[in-house]
Amino acid sequence: MLKVSVLIPVFNEADTILPLLKNVKSTGISMDMEILIGDDGSTDGTRDLLLELPEEPSVKVFFLERNVGRGGVIKYLWTKMTGDFVIHQDADLEYDPSEYPSLLEPLINDQSDVVYGSRFRGNIQKMRSLNMAGNRIMTSMSRLLYGLDITDLMTCYKAYRASLVEHLQIQSNGFDFEAEFTARLAQLNARFTEVPIRFVGRTFEEGKKIRAFDALPVVYKLVRTRFRRR
Repeated sequence: MLKVSVLIPVFNEADTILPLLKNVKSTGISMDMEILIGDDGSTDGTRDLLLELPEEPSVKVFFLERNVGRGGVIKYLWTKMTGDFVIHQDADLEYDPSEYPSLLEPLINDQSDVVYGSRFRGNIQKMRSLNMAGNRIMTSMSRLLYGLDITDLMTCYKAYRASLVEHLQIQSNGFDFEAEFTARLAQLNARFTEVPIRFVGRTFEEGKKIRAFDALPVVYKLVRTRFRRR
């Protein structure tokens, strides 16, 4: 049976990690699933909650010794995963794991190698106008530089074949990981598809982490990677 690895980078998400984990377990997808959680040096009690989780063969928790950034956690979890397919899942509740079947369908049917869950093709609630404008600009750059037919570069929901990242070299560790990851897959001539998803944003007071200045390293990485193949 095919297997999917759900990678969950976590940093200071004590209020959402347990409800999110419950939602991931209840997706009802028709394949084996492993859930790999990487705690990125949380200091708000998240680690205590993860330490208290009952042991389950399908759930593995890894505690990183120092904060390495969201991309750094994903790269670490790449070394631990055993699935045929991979899904990125943030630890907040902005994205709904019930979307997994639609993310996986193009991969299972061999219609695509990479599937992005697009908020702009689906339903967006409570996204700040500045974040929306920045994402559109960065996405337009990815279309221009790499010829990709995508509408949501910075979406959390990315699903893909695990074989694509077996030898992939990504330098970025922060939010610019999204740019370099997309660029490298484009350079591999991977087949991209988007599916519509629902998104309910949260405020900075509620734990939102990406800010306007995070766009600068994303733009830099898109341009730099275009002219520096590995």
